Amino acid sequence: MMGILTGEEGDPVALENVSARGRVILVCEHASRLLPKALGTLGLSDEALASHIAWDPGALAVSRLLAEKLDATLVFQRFSRLVYDCNRPPESPAAMPEKSEVFEVPGNAALDEAARNARTDALYRPFRDRLGALVKGRIREGRAPVIVTVHSFTPVYFGKPRAVEIGILHDADARLADAMLAAAGPAYRTLRNEPYGPEDGVTHTLKEHGLSNGVPNVMIEVRNDLIQDEAGQRVVADYLAGLLIESLPAVQ
Repeated sequence: MMGILTGEEGDPVALENVSARGRVILVCEHASRLLPKALGTLGLSDEALASHIAWDPGALAVSRLLAEKLDATLVFQRFSRLVYDCNRPPESPAAMPEKSEVFEVPGNAALDEAARNARTDALYRPFRDRLGALVKGRIREGRAPVIVTVHSFTPVYFGKPRAVEIGILHDADARLADAMLAAAGPAYRTLRNEPYGPEDGVTHTLKEHGLSNGVPNVMIEVRNDLIQDEAGQRVVADYLAGLLIESLPAVQ
């Protein structure tokens, strides 16, 4: 299988506010539910493709608001995580999942090496390389960045309600997460490494671009019922921006 994207479909990686002067680089790996035309619907219904399995609803909108408030550069993937989840390395089964929660993904079943490589080359490698170049470029300029990834999660997972509203996730470097959790007020139920943690394999971007470069990093998870409309997105973005502004001096 050759390339899966046509020239008309454009670059898989989007960068916004590239000339930002703030320390933060925002990353949204699951920004979109768009599928490459070559892959059709992956055998999924419209209901499945509109659901959380295909993207993180509200995450891109919140990321864009944060980019404005923090004068931050934003990097996001323009295609669905069902094709390739850019928060997973190529060797991970979750990079191209055959099943996501209750949905089987027929178009991802029994992919051969050529098909997996085509998706990795089309989506993951450009994303990794562009983000990596941005981080290393800032370091060379003498203004080491802070990496903040933005995600959303479902209020109910496998039939079990989730009480957490905002998760502050980290891997081996907990500096920024510690400061944010210390600054978190009562507005939202904000917890450490919830509803996922490093043991779930969700910190790939933090390790690949944060830990490997020695720069502070954190992953934010927002329950998606809180950001399903513009009003909610603005309220949550205000809260998160406040947490970050208060916490960044702790990781100078």
